[in-house]
Amino acid sequence: MPFTTRRPPRRRVAAVSVLIVLLLAAFALAWRPPLAEVAPPASFPPALVQQGAHLASLGNCISCHTAPDGAPFAGGRALPTPFGTIYGTNITPDPQTGIGRWSEAAFRRALREGVARDGHLLYPAFPYDHFTRLQDGDISALYAFVMTRTPVHATPPANQLMFPLQFRPVIAGWNLLFLEQGPRAPQPTRSAEWNRGAYLADAVAHCSACHAPRNALGAERIDTPFAGGEAEGWHAPALDANADSPVAWSIEALANYLRTGIVAEHGISAGPMQDVVRSLSEVDPADAQAIASYLSTHMNPPGPERLTREAAARQRAQGPLANDGSAGARLYADNCAACHDLGRGLSSNSALRLPLAVALYLPDARNLLHVVRQGIQPLPGRPGRWMPPFEGTLTEDQLATLAAWLRQQAAGQAPWPDLAQALQDTRPPAP
Repeated sequence: MPFTTRRPPRRRVAAVSVLIVLLLAAFALAWRPPLAEVAPPASFPPALVQQGAHLASLGNCISCHTAPDGAPFAGGRALPTPFGTIYGTNITPDPQTGIGRWSEAAFRRALREGVARDGHLLYPAFPYDHFTRLQDGDISALYAFVMTRTPVHATPPANQLMFPLQFRPVIAGWNLLFLEQGPRAPQPTRSAEWNRGAYLADAVAHCSACHAPRNALGAERIDTPFAGGEAEGWHAPALDANADSPVAWSIEALANYLRTGIVAEHGISAGPMQDVVRSLSEVDPADAQAIASYLSTHMNPPGPERLTREAAARQRAQGPLANDGSAGARLYADNCAACHDLGRGLSSNSALRLPLAVALYLPDARNLLHVVRQGIQPLPGRPGRWMPPFEGTLTEDQLATLAAWLRQQAAGQAPWPDLAQALQDTRPPAP
């Protein structure tokens, strides 16, 4: 019997061929050529640098690119995500560890396409899906700003990501699905202020990066851009027609809050929003007003249900919370009432009456528990309100009892179904 070779089944050949084609396509999508190293200009026009500084404040660049107690913009801040921890990069003009040898073209490619100078893909924790919509002139201004910062020789820690996300070519698939490149045209039917606010909120301040829910692949759900999201273990409240705040936001109140973090009948800024307010306090008030004008159209005039809830919250906030003799009431009286029953005023020991606190109306108790555990302190070097931390003063059972009582007594809301999980999620790590 003559010797014959056995041919593989046609289906197997076809499958292998398709796999090879897909791998080649993935490589083609992931591969980006490096751009040449350059020596940036020795100086930039002062007006351009000032414009870039304003934009960097609007984008809160310093927050993600500065480690605690680290040099400004030198990277190293840990950014927790559902997929692991990503560390902010060094964007000072240091030639070895920063972007000191990046051309403006390389800088523009990073913002528009999420590709570093050497060609590797950037993780979308850097919100290039928003920055891609920056106008060319604003990119030039931001480039001038970062290239005139003090160079700092610093290498951030390595990212800690789940398999297979350590392999950056995987991001090419994410970009293919979710990255829509390029600036957007203004809406001609809207006012100049609204269009300015839309551009700043989307392309620069990337508000929906925190305030939008995300899908299983970590991309924003563009069908619900302000329906509430996540930010570093905090819930970012909804800013749409179902806004969580018990009192509806006016444009003026929201504009003032963005720049100060505190306005009448609303909770004080806390958590990641403190960094945002710190940056926005340095911007032109007209730009904060424009952002507020744009966001207000997403919230729409409050409907009957929200108006009823607001009226009930205002009514409960007319005076001290009623003491029903329960364990929660006793905890409130012993730890909270001395400040919160006074209502917010000029006195340093007065605070917002809690029926007006948005943390009690959110889908879960994490924000409330974060605030009670950690307190609220002004940012270093800044004046502001202060609330003491109760971590270590109140037990876990007492925190749960107080939170559940406030949810019912102050907010008049149904119990949180996942209070035990929120306690676990906000518990500080063991020393």
